[in-house]
Amino acid sequence: MLVKVKSVANVGLESYGIDVEVDVADQGFPGFNIVGLAGKAVEEARERVKTAINNSGLDFPPKKITVNLAPADLPKDGGAYDLPIAMGILAASEQIPSLSLQASIFYGELSLDGSLRSTKGVLLVGLFAKKGAVFVPVESANEAAVVEGIGVYPVRNLNELVDHLNNVKEIKRLSNLEIKELVDDVSVEFDLAEVAGQEQAKRALVIAAAGGHNLLMWGPPGTGKTMLARAMPGILPPMGVAEALETTRIYSVSGLLDPGESLLRRRPFRSPHHGISAAGMVGGGTNPMPGEVSLAHLGVLFLDEMAEFPRSVLESMRQPIEDGMVGIVRAAAHVEYPASFTLLAAVNPCPCGYLGHPRRACKCTDKMIRKYRARISGPILDRIDLHVQVPVVEIEKLAQNSKFKSQNSKEIRNLVVGARRSQEKRFGGDGIYTNSQMRNKHVRKYCKLDGEVERLLRMAVEKFDLSARGYFRLIKVARTIADLENSENIAAKHMAEALQYKQLA
Repeated sequence: MLVKVKSVANVGLESYGIDVEVDVADQGFPGFNIVGLAGKAVEEARERVKTAINNSGLDFPPKKITVNLAPADLPKDGGAYDLPIAMGILAASEQIPSLSLQASIFYGELSLDGSLRSTKGVLLVGLFAKKGAVFVPVESANEAAVVEGIGVYPVRNLNELVDHLNNVKEIKRLSNLEIKELVDDVSVEFDLAEVAGQEQAKRALVIAAAGGHNLLMWGPPGTGKTMLARAMPGILPPMGVAEALETTRIYSVSGLLDPGESLLRRRPFRSPHHGISAAGMVGGGTNPMPGEVSLAHLGVLFLDEMAEFPRSVLESMRQPIEDGMVGIVRAAAHVEYPASFTLLAAVNPCPCGYLGHPRRACKCTDKMIRKYRARISGPILDRIDLHVQVPVVEIEKLAQNSKFKSQNSKEIRNLVVGARRSQEKRFGGDGIYTNSQMRNKHVRKYCKLDGEVERLLRMAVEKFDLSARGYFRLIKVARTIADLENSENIAAKHMAEALQYKQLA
């Protein structure tokens, strides 16, 4: 008997419908074969499915079983085909009605005892289904429940699903979850008010948060560069509905959502170690998976001690920084992952870190300093909008009873949220969220410059020898500064402040 069961294959962030065709033949030697360009994990489904069916007290037919995963030219990998294969075998052996499988999608990995394990990519399955019913593991069901219009049935084990399909005991359908209620208000790990002094660096951080701009902080060790970066999540605005779904798709396909989690509730903050490989940074593997630049999408990627990262890793980030997208090409697949992130980087002025320190002498030679700074190439620096020095803090500002007080993260966040709302209103129909994501056409459309500002900009281009990229990035920063002041137009003072962060480039 031949039975067809619907499932889904996820290639990158794209989903494709899969027909799991199961034939249990009355003639021929007993056997169990899976065809259709199946990967190693799919081939191993033979043992998982057979053992799970037997341990669930169901009958595994001692006949010739052939499973075809169609279309045959699309690579399949992972354990998510266990459940549809098991359903096909049970239907073909008449233990469940085959009609009950129609118009439903089955997706999930089986344990040997017949229970279903948490399976990555369930959110993409829900988005693909659009309507109808999906049967997925109970620990991953909340991912699909955020998609409107589909019926999500959380399955604990094979026996529970068999009883449901035989109308013995119904599995309760999971109610759709409201995304707006799931997005949390971010908890502040480091408050900006805890950082002593560094007012210019704090101002640069606010501009970076408001417009999604890249920021490079340089200065001696112990001046607060890392703490400033760690305070960034506390001043970022909460994600909107579209942003939350966009980032959660990446974490879902990567298998990084905790069991029972439905949505990524806060903007990502990624801080990889400098020993990371290029594949770990931009993504890769035989079955290409997202790297750190994609896991930081619509959030922050922090590179502490940026000059210590291998040059090849930093150079691999050029295209993602510029395009907001990373393409991974392999013989079996070509996938694209979004990578529109805010880059925060911290570096020392020299290998020992004390060049220009008021009280400690630098021990580095000129050759060592040049070699150290050459680790970060000009093209990478040109893609960083804001450059700010983080100097040694005066002792008066470090004292506990210091009279120097600064705004806390909550107050600053309200300012950032206001600027983001202005951008959201401006880019409503353009598919972008922040000023940093503007293309040249958007800059010309939304960043009108009067004569005085234009003259100032021309002088800056000549003095700092800015590239075309640097020219447009400077205008974007000025636009963000204007948004922070709720100004409709870019004034000369906004452009002048933006120029302050280019002098150290």
